[in-house]
Amino acid sequence: MKAIKIVCLSIFSCIGFLFAENYLIEGGQESKIQYRLIQSVHPPNSVRSLTLSYVIPESFTSPTYSQRIENFQMIFSTPPDQKEEKRDIRGNPVLKAVWESPPPSLKVTMAFYAFNKTSLEPLDSHALYPLGSLPSEILVYLKATSQVQSDHPEIQTQAKALIQGVKTEFDAVQRILSWVVDHVRYVSPSSQYDALYTLHTGKGNCQNFSHLACAFLRAVGIPTRIVNGVTLNQPYSVKTREGEFSFRFGQGRHSWIEVYFPDLEWVPFDPQQTELFVSNRFIRIEVGMDNAETIQDGLIRWKESKNSRTQMAFEEHIEADFESDRVQLAMEKQNYGPQNMLLCPPVRASFQPILPVPPPSPPVSPIPVERLMYTEPCLFGNLDFPRRVNFLMTRGPAQKAGEDQFQMQKNFLVETAEYVTTQLRQYAQVFIVEKPLKLCKVGLALHLFGGDGQLWIELFHDRNGKPGKLIATSDFFNTNQLFKTQGYDWIDFSFDSNPPILAPGKYWIALGFTGSPIVNWFYTYGKPVGPVDGTRYKGVYDADWSGALAYEFNYRIMGYIPKEE
Repeated sequence: MKAIKIVCLSIFSCIGFLFAENYLIEGGQESKIQYRLIQSVHPPNSVRSLTLSYVIPESFTSPTYSQRIENFQMIFSTPPDQKEEKRDIRGNPVLKAVWESPPPSLKVTMAFYAFNKTSLEPLDSHALYPLGSLPSEILVYLKATSQVQSDHPEIQTQAKALIQGVKTEFDAVQRILSWVVDHVRYVSPSSQYDALYTLHTGKGNCQNFSHLACAFLRAVGIPTRIVNGVTLNQPYSVKTREGEFSFRFGQGRHSWIEVYFPDLEWVPFDPQQTELFVSNRFIRIEVGMDNAETIQDGLIRWKESKNSRTQMAFEEHIEADFESDRVQLAMEKQNYGPQNMLLCPPVRASFQPILPVPPPSPPVSPIPVERLMYTEPCLFGNLDFPRRVNFLMTRGPAQKAGEDQFQMQKNFLVETAEYVTTQLRQYAQVFIVEKPLKLCKVGLALHLFGGDGQLWIELFHDRNGKPGKLIATSDFFNTNQLFKTQGYDWIDFSFDSNPPILAPGKYWIALGFTGSPIVNWFYTYGKPVGPVDGTRYKGVYDADWSGALAYEFNYRIMGYIPKEE
């Protein structure tokens, strides 16, 4: 058995990678978190009965992640008429509260302490592939479902091709996770959430990532279960040779997976970005076969008077106070692996590394870019985000569950945004020009919360993967000119007065500001469009953009390119 640090490769050497973005990560996190989920429900007069369901989070231990739950409380502003607690078919402890004549306003608070720990020490797994006999309670997690179509021919064919020739379970798992990381782009909300849709479209939210990874793994005989929980928006930084890499999640519902190893048991994976672990910013709540089954936590059901059709008003808010937080993590980039970022702790297993293929050189135009005729409209960027959404009220629509009976399930739509007008930091996003471009406008997905000041865009050349020489500055926006929409929307900054001509290559946009505006910039998990290190920050008084971010801001580039003959 050959000892290795990290293995996250594709089986198809003919495909290759533009860059290797595998990172070995070591160290740990340990936190004491005071957690509160606060729900406000406002049943209309026509509602005759109301049932709220919750899954009580339990302590959990794995080789890389553990949580210990203490002082659990459920606080009801109006006590329920009935309260029942029992375990469902997957062992989740479900609490159901029923009001026969619900009040017009009801507030429910789930509160507890979570002692969370992520430990990224070297792992040993000697599990061979294919797996041998497994316990009956584990075998159920090989079955296909409507959301995890592991028995579909397309899923079967792709999964078996990915693991051709593997000898160990870890080798099979890391090949599948690497493929998912490179071939699925994060988009929220998604039109559908099942594995087959995700395979066909190559996009989706956390449910899509989890369902596709789960389908591939079950298709080749590796037990995998879906986990539902919550991510917390407490940021943390990881040391690298180049500086630091900062990670941050939206505060809200999330879906990931756990994979069964005979010698390690259940080990968490977040198919969007991590292998063999999740951060201690995760609160683990519910497990099941797929996200169509893991619906008990946060489920609202009610019965209305006959022929009544009224709207159920609902709000949900999550609070998390980190009373203690120790983070000691470092990561090192490897020279093999997927194009998109994937983090993994040290692992001892066997593998056959496949090295990345160098990117092709960009074409060179025989005519200077200044002399070209720019007549063809052009629009590109990281364009998909939930526009004009109130993230406190994202439930619905109601689903019919019987005669005059309805229900609403939790959703996974979370606000992922950075406060970018702080006096301490400035943020920049890379974009890549593939054809000569006359730049006219740059749009950012922003939300103005208040404050007075001015905003503008600075355009930079790239210098060694960071913003370099300043090229141009957009027109200025006074914040009182911005239309205060509900949620996030495009704010377009104009370069029309003197549009720069850009040759093919990498460029950076940075948000500039004066005064005291309070503005958030929406971001997308992972890197849907640009390179892994293509989102950066620095102190406003610093010269070097030494900080990198693990996500990509939403932006759009508008202008003209030469018309092709």
